[in-house]
Amino acid sequence: MKVSVDQDRCCGAGQCVLTAPEVFDQRDDDGVVVLLDARPAPDRHASVREAAAVCPTGAITVTDDPNT
Repeated sequence: MKVSVDQDRCCGAGQCVLTAPEVFDQRDDDGVVVLLDARPAPDRHASVREAAAVCPTGAITVTDDPNT
């Protein structure tokens, strides 16, 4: 799995941080998403997919990567 974020699309809702805090954080000044782990471990894949699904602006992209 490979994760990417589009900080320009992020509205700072924070759902990603609540869903997968090991992978996402927010900037202190404006709440925009910060990606902590672009290639999370398999045990985090479900929560990352959920975070992408609940993102109100679609700022999180998840792609399957056979190397992870």
